[in-house]
Amino acid sequence: MNAREKLEITCSKAWPPLVEDPLGEWRLRWAAGFTGRANSALAVGDPGRPLAEALRAVCDFAHDRGITPMVQVVRDSPNEGAIAAAGWVPATGHGAGHEVEVLTAPSVPAPAVRGVTVGDEPAPGWWELTLRPDEDSPAARQVLTGGKVGYGVAVAGGSVAGAVRAALVDDWLHVGRLAVSPAFRRRGLASALMGAVQTWGAEHGAHRTVLQVAEGNSGALALYAGLGYAPHHRYRYWVPAPGSCEDSTS
Repeated sequence: MNAREKLEITCSKAWPPLVEDPLGEWRLRWAAGFTGRANSALAVGDPGRPLAEALRAVCDFAHDRGITPMVQVVRDSPNEGAIAAAGWVPATGHGAGHEVEVLTAPSVPAPAVRGVTVGDEPAPGWWELTLRPDEDSPAARQVLTGGKVGYGVAVAGGSVAGAVRAALVDDWLHVGRLAVSPAFRRRGLASALMGAVQTWGAEHGAHRTVLQVAEGNSGALALYAGLGYAPHHRYRYWVPAPGSCEDSTS
């Protein structure tokens, strides 16, 4: 595998689904519908069988678990070209955005900011910021607590005003779910939270930080660029063309 594919595997380990089945080097993932990353096939490397059979296995895995068949694939990779040639189409209906930019930066410790901490357990108020009411479920909480995780919080005005999740995989720190309460935005809390989790990651052996942002999220991309994050690669979600992926087990 190349560096882009290896980093995708790292990110997948930092965002563990409830079920993960190998398909050669591909990974079939399920988490009761919580996020595309945890409910798609990570199509990196060799699936160990002809592509048509691999995509059939993706369809069957998804149908068996009641989710939409979908693959996550590095943009402009040979796998993406082959999946497109097989008749699959970009998942433009994916709510979080079907094309995602992967950004990286060194894990450099930052000066401490009063009220911003990283703990080993979610603090009161952490869940309310990192999960929307329609997302909150046992599956979502299992994904977000899987692995070695640091839970960043920013306290302002006596309440949790910001939150973020950071997960360690080998020497990488994966950051996600950064959120600041609307009443406390534009006070530097997002930058302070990012600095806190980078410090936490460096203290736990991380050398690099990675995060994933939908390519249409201009505000987040501008924030991370200002913090020194640079593009590494992009990935996209693909789904079967209508009528091409019926449930073969029904």
